[in-house]
Amino acid sequence: MMMNDPLGDMLTRIRNAQMRGKSTVRTPASKLRAWVLDVLADEGYIRGYERVTTAEGHNELDIQLKYSSGEPAIRELKRVSTPGRRVYAGAKEIPSVRNGLGVSVVSTPKGVMSDANARAANVGGEVLCRVF
Repeated sequence: MMMNDPLGDMLTRIRNAQMRGKSTVRTPASKLRAWVLDVLADEGYIRGYERVTTAEGHNELDIQLKYSSGEPAIRELKRVSTPGRRVYAGAKEIPSVRNGLGVSVVSTPKGVMSDANARAANVGGEVLCRVF
């Protein structure tokens, strides 16, 4: 199967695994996916992740999901910029999620970072997804 939106696929896998109450979920590895997971881990939405190699030799990311008293740490995980419709924002226009309770993940020239860090570094970029 041809995949056009690898990041969207990863976000969907995380959502589905959380609905099933799974503790971990696997997704094919890529630099962009790892960078987005770094931000999610830094912001406390996931426990962490590790790079694993399958028996067939494929690199995958093993994501440890986070729950607090049975509820998933991530209540909403939404793709903002899609392959068909890219969404860019300047440093001043980066949308805040739920008045700062959530996080927008932004791909900037200085790397993938949270909306707050992008504002602090005064860089804009592509708004990849939002989480709360």
